[in-house]
Amino acid sequence: MAEIRVGNAPCSWGSLEFEGLGGQPLTCERMLDELVETGYCGTELGDWGFMPTEPAALRAVLEARGVVMVGAFVPVRFADAAAHAAGTEAAVRVARLLAGAAAPDHAPMVILADDNGSVPARTANAGRVTPALGLDDAGWAVFCQGVEAVSRAVRDATGLPVGFHHHCAGYVETPDEIAALLRGTSPELLGLVFDTGHYAFGAGDRDGAATREGLDRFAGRITHMHYKDCEPEVAARAAAEGWDYFQSVGNGVFCELGKGCVDFPATTEELRRRGYTGFITVEQDVLPGMGAPKESARRNREYLKTLGL
Repeated sequence: MAEIRVGNAPCSWGSLEFEGLGGQPLTCERMLDELVETGYCGTELGDWGFMPTEPAALRAVLEARGVVMVGAFVPVRFADAAAHAAGTEAAVRVARLLAGAAAPDHAPMVILADDNGSVPARTANAGRVTPALGLDDAGWAVFCQGVEAVSRAVRDATGLPVGFHHHCAGYVETPDEIAALLRGTSPELLGLVFDTGHYAFGAGDRDGAATREGLDRFAGRITHMHYKDCEPEVAARAAAEGWDYFQSVGNGVFCELGKGCVDFPATTEELRRRGYTGFITVEQDVLPGMGAPKESARRNREYLKTLGL
């Protein structure tokens, strides 16, 4: 069986700048160098323009370091039918870049998501969403129609796989919302990017049980994994004090791997049991200026080595 490979993503570096650089911008070259130095072999694209946007130039910065392009995150305001056309255009643009820079042994994934953080009520209540804050049947129809349209356009233009990333502060956060999205979309067009940390936070998980259940519940649609941890005490404080999503992230709700409630040993064993052979992408969402991302990346990689990854 092919081994599971481990990548990391620009969001783990805050994408922009971080403490210790004296306000210097974080270049993609520096981020990729640190990614390799800390033991990873794959990356995501990050925000458009963070890495080169011409295929040959992107391929050059990756190949020089032996790094595989795993995928790219493309947020779209799917609840707004008027935004679907622009979302399709953006996703196809990204897909063509990925296809032109792809490693021969891995097809990068276009990772769709809601335009997270753009709806005030969802942002204010991340981690404690109630059904009243969700979409109605008509809203789900519009949302799923948009997701399928974008997915089909990417497939037709490039043949690349498409997955959807459930994410806090968007309309696909809770387990039932994930289920609604999957019911409304074709498995031939769309896989699920299962993010352990966002699932734990969105499900109100405090001991890892809910996230283990989610991995089993949605196993048939999972085509890519994001490893992220969730600090249960911070999540509980966020709920008690009414923090919004960005306050929760800023206070460290997504902690280093192995320091929160996600059961990574069980998750990894389950992936192996199911014959998962894709990448695992580590994501430790931070805001610009938070902490020392390179050292966190190193500790996260060392932790995964204890799981045989």
